[in-house]
Amino acid sequence: MSALRPARLRLALADDQALVLGGLKALLGGFARFDIVAEAGDGEALLTALTATPVDVVLCDIRMPLLDGFGVCERLRYAAGAPPVILLTTFDDPELALRAVASGARGFLLKHASPMELVDTIEAVAGGERALSPLSTDAVRERYAYAERSAPSAGFNKRELAILRLLAGGYTNREIGQAIHVTEGTVKNYLIEIFDKLGTRDRTRAVLKAITLKII
Repeated sequence: MSALRPARLRLALADDQALVLGGLKALLGGFARFDIVAEAGDGEALLTALTATPVDVVLCDIRMPLLDGFGVCERLRYAAGAPPVILLTTFDDPELALRAVASGARGFLLKHASPMELVDTIEAVAGGERALSPLSTDAVRERYAYAERSAPSAGFNKRELAILRLLAGGYTNREIGQAIHVTEGTVKNYLIEIFDKLGTRDRTRAVLKAITLKII
């Protein structure tokens, strides 16, 4: 069950391009659902603002001076009560999506997305969901191809697929449990079943084979 959300969502915006920052502020400020409570032109300034201002969701450009969007996510990832981060970029590069997941971002969106895509992403992330670009692109598969390609011994249910995607993002068992609302022990049991179906013996091989076989 998703956490209860406030009537209005407090947003922090970070982008080193003033025009982009102003455009995001104008766009999102037009929705009664959102309050823009913090703005920053670099990652360090953003983190400073977050220490003084309660925020529900952060929208952050990936490429910024002093500290980029990945660095912001990594710094916030284990901070108690830290808001979720949506990373924005103009570059349609699957490697960036992978790095976004690995750094702990809850959302990843291209800047040419439609206004409603942006709003939907914010709403999803505020509700405890993840809204990330798919990892299953040809470029990603080519880089992470796994040599052993025998078919799984059985199919995967919805929860097992969710766990595999979180594994691909580098999430720990504890973080996976929190994301899908089960105990860490339950996650371990799921992993045993997943490894058995894939015929792999660890997390890395399981993810590589799942990507290679287009399971995720």
